[in-house]
Amino acid sequence: MERFLTRHKDRIIGTITGFDRMLFRGTLRCISHCAGMGVFLSSQHVLLKDYGKFVQRLSHEISEHSKALAAQLGRPYQYLTSSSVSKEQLAREIMERDHIKRGLVCVFAAVEPCRTISVRPNRQSKKLELVSQSRHCKHLYFYFVDREFGLMHIRLQTWLPFTIQVCVNGRRWLGNKLQQAGVQFVQHDNTFTEIADLQRGQQLMDQLMRRDFARCLNALTKVISPLGRHPEWKLPNGYYWSFQEVETATDVMFRDADSLARLYPSLLQHAMLVCNSADVLRFLGRRLNNNFKGEISSNLRRRHEGLRVKHWVEENSIKMYDKALSVLRIETTINNPHRFKAYRRSTHHGQPCRRWLRLRKGVVAIRRLVQIARAANERYLQALAVVGEPKPSHRILDPVSEPVQQQRRRFRALQPISPRESRLFKLICQGRFLLNGFRNKDLCQSLPPPENVDLRRYALRVGRQLQLLRAHGLIFKVAKTHYYRITNQGYEVMTTAIKFRAADMALLAA
Repeated sequence: MERFLTRHKDRIIGTITGFDRMLFRGTLRCISHCAGMGVFLSSQHVLLKDYGKFVQRLSHEISEHSKALAAQLGRPYQYLTSSSVSKEQLAREIMERDHIKRGLVCVFAAVEPCRTISVRPNRQSKKLELVSQSRHCKHLYFYFVDREFGLMHIRLQTWLPFTIQVCVNGRRWLGNKLQQAGVQFVQHDNTFTEIADLQRGQQLMDQLMRRDFARCLNALTKVISPLGRHPEWKLPNGYYWSFQEVETATDVMFRDADSLARLYPSLLQHAMLVCNSADVLRFLGRRLNNNFKGEISSNLRRRHEGLRVKHWVEENSIKMYDKALSVLRIETTINNPHRFKAYRRSTHHGQPCRRWLRLRKGVVAIRRLVQIARAANERYLQALAVVGEPKPSHRILDPVSEPVQQQRRRFRALQPISPRESRLFKLICQGRFLLNGFRNKDLCQSLPPPENVDLRRYALRVGRQLQLLRAHGLIFKVAKTHYYRITNQGYEVMTTAIKFRAADMALLAA
């Protein structure tokens, strides 16, 4: 990222990195599965045949409590019959109409899909049993203006197991903190086009990324949580808070709209070329196993915020667009943290140790999540740093066109624009590898071996190619993993070679 900022330092004011939209999910884990629900019903002396009446009574109680809360505070309660209505826009109109500065704005009710537990007869055992299924039930949306987060909402499922969803915006939180600190700024919606003290702004944003979200979310949902009105349930640990969707954005603030407008078309063209988005396929919600090859897609669309390019990697994505005309935003959205890993404490063969394990979805993993997203944004900007680089191509390609000596071993020279090398460069530079990196296995799956070639021998051949690229300094290996990532020099060499090979001879000879 530093190279990008240095390259365009005359056009850039500064950068700010931190959370944008955050969607948290609160789950009563002890009753979110059939076995736990059975234990809970037994503790409340509820028979399975009376389960429907029991849940309907609780659902009615929650709905009446929300109506009473809205009436007590003099705020509207509205049932929405259409899912096409923008709840946030409607809440914002009510807030501006009634000049609400703090507290509850409104309560919306809507019937939406949910995951719950129901009672169904088992024909084989001829008994009733609990089953997990998808159904529709009433959901309550509480919109209010918080002292820290501004306008936000809490979504409560009125059917067991009473799942809660909390949506907050990190940029609004930063705006309130800057105002309290007396720092001047210019903000358009959730985008800052100017901050008088950028260092102070980044320090405040870092405070949010280190916050104890579990305690904060419990405090926000205390008034509407069903647990507060039913202390006799004695459910252990209360709500478990996890990430459902987290957006971490790096905003590069340009001096004016013209400075970004002159550069942005080249950035878009470069991003689409590097990320190889010829086949635009969107992969949603698919579980991976060892034999599954996930789909990756890139697309370019015009949104109301601006023209954006987006790359999907399974459920997670990274995108770039121009916000408020003068802000270049690189944003990583993580919907499924399980795709990444964290180096944490564990037990292996009965012995305590630290190793790379699947990243957890709980808010306890916030620091590792921030680290992954910030690194992804920085790598993306680093890949864009070559746009407009005033450097002849021979100064980039000549160093790798000579043999190198490393640890008494000689490695051959690269042929950057040859069909063999360029094919490998295009594969490595695909957008799906910007988040996690790539492995030998990934390259073997994307570059099928020729006929009558043993897969193991082909993997060894690919491994030798990776050793060659490492020797020339184009890639490096992530410690204690099987993953490789592209170096700064690698981005220069590979993207230059790809562009040079695809260049039109008529234009070069003009």
